[in-house]
This record gives sequence, C-alpha cells and structure tokens, in this order.
Amino acid sequence: MYNERTMPAVVVGAAIIASGRVLACARTDQPEVSGRWEFPGGKVEPGEDDATALARECLEELGVRIDVGDRVGPDVPLSGGRAVLRVYTARLRDGDEPRLTEHEEMRWLAADELFDVDWLPADVPIARALRPILET
Repeated sequence: MYNERTMPAVVVGAAIIASGRVLACARTDQPEVSGRWEFPGGKVEPGEDDATALARECLEELGVRIDVGDRVGPDVPLSGGRAVLRVYTARLRDGDEPRLTEHEEMRWLAADELFDVDWLPADVPIARALRPILET
C-alpha cells in the first residue's frame, strides 16, 4: 500500500508546441548534466496537481504562461525510482515568448530535428513519443 513516504516524487515537464515545433532547453546546473537537453519543468510541490506545478515552473523558468494539454509518453522513473517524470503537451498563452533565465540555450525542434540534441536519458522516450504528434 502506498503512502506519502512510499510514493515517488513527481517531476513534470512541458512539451511546449508552437508552429509544429517543440521547445527543448539545455541545462546549465550540475556538471554531469550541463549542456544536455530537457523539457522545461520541475517538481510538483505539496498541494499542487501536475498542471498547476507545470504552469508555475514554466512561469519561473521561462517567463511564459501556458495551457497544459495531454500527457506525452510514459511515466519515466528518475533517481532510482524515488521520482517519476511526467510530460504534458502545452501551448503558449497570448503571444508569450520563452526567455532564457535558467537554461544555457533553447531551441524549437521539428519532428525530424528531435534527435539533433543530446537529450537527458529520461527525456529520450518523451522525444520519441512526440514525433507523431509533431508530424500531424
């Protein structure tokens, strides 16, 4: 039986899609992951649902407001099972444009460019699951 101590922490990511491309961001922190690519997001805090946490993280990290859409891909285990990554599609609101505040670089990737960047291992299955979404 699960309780708060046995449930893994949830990390949410945003696959922000605009004009048939998805936003990818290069990490700057932690030397072992610096320069590798991820979907922006972060930890779900107590009392938040996934969508609320994702909207908060995108505002903090990129200065954008988003509308959260459907899940993309599977739950991806992190930290030896102590956490799980969940990624959702998202759309920018009202002409908001992402700004670099916490990342080294960002790129908008089309379906055929998804693997032109060095994704963090947890983001690889999400990038694979995004290909058919971007091709439509």
